[in-house]
Amino acid sequence: MSVTLVKGQNGPLTTNDVVISAQIAAPAELSALLVTAQGRVRTDADFVFFNQPSGPGVRLQPGAAGQPAAVAVSLNQVPSEIDQIRVVITLDQAGATFGRIAPPSAAVSDAMGNRLYEYRIDGLSTESIVIALELYRRQHTWKVRAVGQGYAGGFAALVTDHGVTVEDAPQAAPAVAPAPPPASHYPPPPPPTASHYPPPAPPTASHYPPPAPAASPAYPPPAPQHSYSPPAQGFPPPPPAPTGEVSLAKGRPVNLAKGQRVTLRKEGGVALTRIRMGLGWDPVKKSGLFGSRTVDIDLDAWVAMFADRNLADVSYYGQLTSKDGSIRHQGDNLTGAGEGDDEVILLDLTRVPAHITTLLFIVTSYQGQTFEQVSNAYCRLVDETTGAELARFALAGGMPFTALSMAKMYRVQGDWKLQAIGEGFQAKHPGEAAPQLGRFVTGN
Repeated sequence: MSVTLVKGQNGPLTTNDVVISAQIAAPAELSALLVTAQGRVRTDADFVFFNQPSGPGVRLQPGAAGQPAAVAVSLNQVPSEIDQIRVVITLDQAGATFGRIAPPSAAVSDAMGNRLYEYRIDGLSTESIVIALELYRRQHTWKVRAVGQGYAGGFAALVTDHGVTVEDAPQAAPAVAPAPPPASHYPPPPPPTASHYPPPAPPTASHYPPPAPAASPAYPPPAPQHSYSPPAQGFPPPPPAPTGEVSLAKGRPVNLAKGQRVTLRKEGGVALTRIRMGLGWDPVKKSGLFGSRTVDIDLDAWVAMFADRNLADVSYYGQLTSKDGSIRHQGDNLTGAGEGDDEVILLDLTRVPAHITTLLFIVTSYQGQTFEQVSNAYCRLVDETTGAELARFALAGGMPFTALSMAKMYRVQGDWKLQAIGEGFQAKHPGEAAPQLGRFVTGN
């Protein structure tokens, strides 16, 4: 008897040979990306698709009548460096989207054809590509996870995100043919108002919907697809090893150093439940011929919710409240001026779903100004019940980056912990940042 999975859910694999198949009401192809713990292929040979139907431990085999080829995996032949096998469904026809057909489904079977798991991929709309399932290692065993992560940006954008080399104008396969400029993976804001801060977006079909049109001043699109490239080499390495774990003490806020951790329990061992994360910054004053002035800096603080290493939801200026209601963004500051917290995010840890393992706090520079133009950047944790400040992390010195991973909260055996990160990278909005966040989640 097979097990029905929902998005984000996982289950163990107790057999060595498995087959992933799909039922789709439109012409489509299945492919597989074999990626390391960093979420990238080692070489292009780790990408299995119709023009390269076999790779290390993975091969395509004929599917059911009228359905795409299935992905067969011999888990004991997958190289030890490979941490995950991501199975991708791509619609064949130009302009086709999952929102125009019945929701596809994916299944995992053993070598005898017995169904082990089934997953109906709901909630897709404008996407033509979806990462359906993922096989991943966990403590020397293999598991399967229902992913359902849509990509509106095109097949080339997806594989390039994973480190596969893509020609600027490929001719061999229609699935990777150039498309219109790729979409960001987040919803567009409403028509421009006095602020680019929109009301909460209605629930979207995917966490990676298309961006605003280029003409909107509220949300600049990424570069055209032919110039899409993986994150540049030279980004800083993953966060350093923690410098030690500290405990909360009543009346004595903890000043965290980069990499340091704190257990989110009050004195007496009582777990914190309602928390306010405040983020603040000031624009740097510039001196000139006519005196000093300040340049407004529009930074956006937001939270990415991860189920293990998979982005599950986000709370940001285009969607103020997470879909489960556990995170509520309170407002956008367009300049950084004024005293106190510039942006506030409220968290109810009792409402965070059990499959969410990490909450990542990110700040992006909407207009592309770097953190060299920002001073006094900090994040602080406040007990929402008592109003007492618990911990603070101040960022020392500017950096030549447009995005900053400030801190993360993550689960350890039922407890939430906070870790200061303070690592920069290049992204102006959530759509550009999303493919680069995995390295901050690993190592919990």
